[in-house]
Amino acid sequence: MTERVLITGAAGGVGTLLRPRLARPGRVLRLLDVAPVLPGDGAEVVTASVTDPEAMAAACADVDVVIHLGGHSREAPWADILTVNIDGTYRVLEAARHAGVRLVIFASSNHAVGFHPAGQAPDDLYPRPDTYYGVSKVAGEALGSLYHDRYGLNVLCVRIGTCIERPVTERHLGTWLSPDDCARLFEAAIAFPGTGFRIVWGISANTRAQFSLAAGRELGYEPRDDAEKYADDVTPSSELDRTYLGGEEFCGPETNF
Repeated sequence: MTERVLITGAAGGVGTLLRPRLARPGRVLRLLDVAPVLPGDGAEVVTASVTDPEAMAAACADVDVVIHLGGHSREAPWADILTVNIDGTYRVLEAARHAGVRLVIFASSNHAVGFHPAGQAPDDLYPRPDTYYGVSKVAGEALGSLYHDRYGLNVLCVRIGTCIERPVTERHLGTWLSPDDCARLFEAAIAFPGTGFRIVWGISANTRAQFSLAAGRELGYEPRDDAEKYADDVTPSSELDRTYLGGEEFCGPETNF
């Protein structure tokens, strides 16, 4: 039986890294974005916004799993965050539950808790967003909780650390999620029965890990990569990088709108 996985924000940074790693026989990837997407073998392409309820309803038809990456991936004016990140996530969840989707994986972020002091963060760390962007991730987690409790939708919120090809800064040595480990985590989530509602950290098996791996391992996730092998090549951390989980780029005053 063919499994169909819808990826929103498929043309974005994480979506581009994940697409080839999630492609496999017996699975169809449905790739949705407002930007052009090169489909790859056997993929379906939908050019639409997550804010369009009719487009989302059509995109979720016959879908088993939704991986919701769509939205602004950095700080933006409140009106944009509200429309795309918060209302867009509501539209995705609403379409998914009406379509009978089995699981929604929501790409949350470490910036949902960015103003917590830097250090080892537990799986159930209370929200303390560092930006409007971070607020949108808190709202997405809350919507996921509601849609599970009210409608029985399985929702996994992955608080992604830093999903890039390789670490660039010293801070990334504690927050890095390698693209391969990102795919391993999502595959574990897809295979896990009866997810319910969960929040897990999305990081690799980093020697200097800032976040817990316990909840991810409960899903069967076993990361294989460690940012430490890049330690000699990264730039030093700033004072704010060492002070807050969210780091200077998101916790600094220049992120204000």
